[in-house]
Amino acid sequence: MPRRYLQLDVFADRPGVGNPLAVVLDAEGLDEATMQAIARWTRLPETTFVFAPSSPEASYGIRMFSPRREVPFAGHPSVGTAHAVLEAGLVAPRDGLLVQDGVAGRLPLRVDGDGPSRTIAVRTPRARIVEVADPAHARLADALGPLPRGALPPALVDGGRRWWLAEVADEAALRAAEPRWDAVERLALETGSMGLCVFARSLDADYQLAVRAWVGATGRFEDAASGAANATLAAWLADRDALPGTGGRYRISQGREVGFDARIELQVDTDGEVWSGGRVQTVIAGTIDWERAR
Repeated sequence: MPRRYLQLDVFADRPGVGNPLAVVLDAEGLDEATMQAIARWTRLPETTFVFAPSSPEASYGIRMFSPRREVPFAGHPSVGTAHAVLEAGLVAPRDGLLVQDGVAGRLPLRVDGDGPSRTIAVRTPRARIVEVADPAHARLADALGPLPRGALPPALVDGGRRWWLAEVADEAALRAAEPRWDAVERLALETGSMGLCVFARSLDADYQLAVRAWVGATGRFEDAASGAANATLAAWLADRDALPGTGGRYRISQGREVGFDARIELQVDTDGEVWSGGRVQTVIAGTIDWERAR
């Protein structure tokens, strides 16, 4: 049967600058192998599948797949799927919140505003600091290369996805950097991480941090906009009392080096919870008839 299908641009104020996402809204009856096959076919960073909620506390059920495997949690699929169910009229916020029920548990999403200016932010899983490293450590030194080091030491942080985080001394150097893919891949595989997320503080009026996320664990690519990587970064900065912005809120720029220009809004609230979000654009709205295609 035809199922409603959307392609979205997440963390974007206009189409083409954020992180793409596919959403299958009517996923009841699809088994895991079929969902993985659809995700492989879309060839997008992630494809999500929406189900009826398993409990009254949840707004909807969700499963996320990359082209290679199921993903327990990721930021841009969470934010994008919330936008999709709102646009389809499947749910309405309760006290400004939706609750998604997925592999990572029940996670709230805060909805602010409506229409084109609406922003959605997911409360990300609690992050834990796995390791704080000396930047001279061989595997990190190889991955960072000649980049000028910032004030904070590198750290390995797990927040649903595990990332190495490293501060660069200035934005210009960060923007001009060429990823050292062999070293990034070794770092990812040897430490069970996604790869290396490098960041620099910015004097730009529109954002406080510039961020680049180099994925080495599932193929070599630079992420256009990673809500999960930025959430682990926010937790690390909060732990070191080094958050930019005011009141625990700040904005990052990501993706410019690979042809995008995403903006992600981060907040560390008074309970220490990290919220990662932004705006979403609907680019394609239609149906997918996978069973007939097979």
